[in-house]
Amino acid sequence: MRKFLTLLILFTSLSFAQLLNPKLVLQQNEHDFGDMVQGEEVSHVFVLSNSGGGLLKINNVKPSCGCTAAMPEKTELGPGESTNLTVSFNSKGRRGKQKKIVRIETNDPENPQQIITIKGNVVVEKANNDAQPVLKFSETQHDFGKIEQGKVVEHTFKFQNTGKSILKINDIKTSCGCTAALVSNEKIAPGEEGTLLVELDTKNRRGKMSRTITINSNDPKEPTKVLTVYADIQQ
Repeated sequence: MRKFLTLLILFTSLSFAQLLNPKLVLQQNEHDFGDMVQGEEVSHVFVLSNSGGGLLKINNVKPSCGCTAAMPEKTELGPGESTNLTVSFNSKGRRGKQKKIVRIETNDPENPQQIITIKGNVVVEKANNDAQPVLKFSETQHDFGKIEQGKVVEHTFKFQNTGKSILKINDIKTSCGCTAALVSNEKIAPGEEGTLLVELDTKNRRGKMSRTITINSNDPKEPTKVLTVYADIQQ
């Protein structure tokens, strides 16, 4: 009986310790830029989240070559917080299929190093991109600041189709059920503007939090856009 109790206490202590540890979660670990013109510099935003119970520290971000750069907006994430990691690739002097990796080193005790991958195909001659749609947001982040617990707050992101063909919003995903997003129109003509209403429900939430909204469209250059909202929930 004493042995059983000892094992139970040990198991409970280990489980509790794991709950208190930071944990890095990548919402996406790979991105394909598709065809890009030689000399062009492209970038993509990856979302990093802390799903653990302790403070997550991003100690280092190491691209595999000098043609790739990566910089997180925040290097410390509290439980439930997220940050954007912008990865850029310069295709100058490159040709053909490319595959590069970025190593992310953190204080996550179970997985201290994670890898994200970017791919693409560098072409010499420019394709005819005149008739393509382009999704452009005027802002990609919004901080609600301090909010009383239980309140529902909302913010409207504005975007525009700066391309020369119809922009189609194919899908919108939120990182948690407490967040809702509604687009004004799923099809936007060239030169026209649209809005994306984001609603955040703070019921049963507390402390600092961040949530993401991922938009998928027929923009061939950047089919995926990520928006982030922040809040500090007060009791």
